[in-house]
Amino acid sequence: MSKPKNWVLCCTGVVAVWGCTKGAADAPPSPAGAGSPETAAAPPATTANSAPTTANVDQGKAFNPRLLRRFTPVRKRIESEAHPATEAQIALGRQLYFDKRISANQNLACESCHRLEAYGVDGEATSPGGAGVRGGRNSPTVYHSAGYFAQFWDGRAADVEEQAKGPILNPIEMGMPSAQAVEARLKGIPGYAAEFAQAFPDDKRPLSYDNVGRAIGAFERGLTTHSRWDDYLEGNNAALTAEEVEGLKVFTNVGCMVCHTGEFLGGSSYQRVGAVEPWPNQGDQGRAAVTKNVADRMMFKVPTLRNVEKTAPYFHDGSAKTLEDAVRMMGKHQLGLDLADTEVASIVKWLDSLTGQLPTAYIAPPELPNMSALARKDP
Repeated sequence: MSKPKNWVLCCTGVVAVWGCTKGAADAPPSPAGAGSPETAAAPPATTANSAPTTANVDQGKAFNPRLLRRFTPVRKRIESEAHPATEAQIALGRQLYFDKRISANQNLACESCHRLEAYGVDGEATSPGGAGVRGGRNSPTVYHSAGYFAQFWDGRAADVEEQAKGPILNPIEMGMPSAQAVEARLKGIPGYAAEFAQAFPDDKRPLSYDNVGRAIGAFERGLTTHSRWDDYLEGNNAALTAEEVEGLKVFTNVGCMVCHTGEFLGGSSYQRVGAVEPWPNQGDQGRAAVTKNVADRMMFKVPTLRNVEKTAPYFHDGSAKTLEDAVRMMGKHQLGLDLADTEVASIVKWLDSLTGQLPTAYIAPPELPNMSALARKDP
């Protein structure tokens, strides 16, 4: 496959906006590092005292270790120096994540749009709010979101603790009228006051809206999934098949790695969707709505590729129903490439290896305080 004349420029704008939610991901590598097929497919480096294993070479699994260092295995938990979490805070956050009573109509929780047993999505192009009105953007996966450099598609929140407070007060989503109304609702549910006091013992006012965000964020920081890709990064060459490694080579050769790199294969930059060929849907101008800067038109946060096999439909507008369609659209609009069917299939084959194991015990629905308080009139 030949490269377009403006290939280097294309790579600087690579973005796959696959799929509400500050991070340690590696900075995007330079186009020169990601774009060379020769370097991407080079065999493992050797020294006078070492050599690539015969099994690795014979099975077609040789991959340039210098490029592989651009990725890192996922952490089991993504901690925050600003918000160190306790077990009591995590337990409280889990309850709040599942509790529909903190929505205006008591019919919507975080879990409603970010279903943990479904890899953090609801499978909808856009999600219906508490009153049945759909939002304007796709609800992306909440898994690994704690590691991103910014939250929401447009980056309007700095971390998951701040992000968690947004949907509760959004009139189209959970619809609560104010932070004070949320606090009053929780005070009216016997049990929560004691749990907030246990979770935030040093606060003069433990049951506060800020602590709602802190608790949910504490829980979300444990939402990670370990995959065969992580095993491969940790040195287990047998974790991926030869076909999957070939897909990784295609992925890096065409330039996708420029933006999808690091621990989360995304979540570390903004990029313009439609960098080479204009995006079909121009109705949502992305980050420009936040910054009011024309230079930010069509700029969106690059999302993670982890678990992408499980998180359809794709992009901020939910416009791609299948992963194959999403890969083709990224090739066309971000790279200016009409990817061959074999290339698309190869990339998708590798992307499948990014599907991790769900932390089933961690995400099990908790027992909520005093469920008889459902639909109780606010104080």
